[in-house]
Amino acid sequence: MRRRTFITLLGGAAVAWPVTASAQKAERERRIGVLMHLPENDPEAQARIRALLGGLQQLGWTEGRNLRIDYRFGAADVDRARRYAAELIALVPDVIQASGTGPMAAVHEATRTVPIVFAQVPDPVNAGFVDSLAHPGGNATGFSVFEEYGSSGKWLELLKEIAPQVTRVAVLRDPTIAAGIGQTGAIQSVAPSLGVQVSPVGVRDASEIERSIATFGHGPNGGLIVLGAPLAIIQRDLITTLAARHRLPAVYPVRLFAMAGGLVSYGPDSIDPYRRVAAYVDRILKGDKPADLPVQNPIKFELVINLKTAKLLGLEVPPTLLARADEVIE
Repeated sequence: MRRRTFITLLGGAAVAWPVTASAQKAERERRIGVLMHLPENDPEAQARIRALLGGLQQLGWTEGRNLRIDYRFGAADVDRARRYAAELIALVPDVIQASGTGPMAAVHEATRTVPIVFAQVPDPVNAGFVDSLAHPGGNATGFSVFEEYGSSGKWLELLKEIAPQVTRVAVLRDPTIAAGIGQTGAIQSVAPSLGVQVSPVGVRDASEIERSIATFGHGPNGGLIVLGAPLAIIQRDLITTLAARHRLPAVYPVRLFAMAGGLVSYGPDSIDPYRRVAAYVDRILKGDKPADLPVQNPIKFELVINLKTAKLLGLEVPPTLLARADEVIE
């Protein structure tokens, strides 16, 4: 009796194996192209990719099983981004994830049919990537860097709070990124009430960064605001080192600058959007259209203060500012 039962079960299992194998084989592999605006070896780039992969895995997508991902890293080079965008389109992906304005512009120029989910893009409407935040209307949607230009004025307010003696501020920005104009304008609009003269400084490479900060640092009572851009992120060690060398209190747009020795940073979490990107990629792979998925603004902002740098600059951080900080580096 036992022997007959065993044979029956074994026979059932033998029948089940081909069915299971066939089902696994039938699962279609989907393809994603990822175009980052940072170098491949940048720890920030790798952290963003891990967040994207983690989000996708939670939704049932795994590289090597039902998903293939092709990566390209533009490293703040416009021509390279265009070339990589064309390469990714040629691979016929189901969706492309573009990080930053430069890569997004390159991909958007290369295709108006392949779905695109962007991140780290400051002004997708004025850049022409979407019709509106609520109704993108084309083949692209994603996650903006900030809600409105007015919030940029908070950087100047923070700088005056932590360094009241500052009366001259250089706004370091990449002139190829149009959103920097709106951000600079917002900073300039609050400057008179704070008794500060604001000077926009356009930089395109490391040598311009070094020359500009050194020149500005010769004057008295200077401070620095660094706008978010791939170039600034790539050169964050250089910028924070120069700010310290020339004793310039500085405010930065994301946490990684404070981690690199910057005085204070305030801005959206730079990793969280990539977890949220995964949800949009999942929805598109399951049939949703980018045109119907609203562009989302940041939901997590971080204030980070580096007390070691404050001490180096001879600054006493107000207790009220410390109390508001999400993180303090000692």
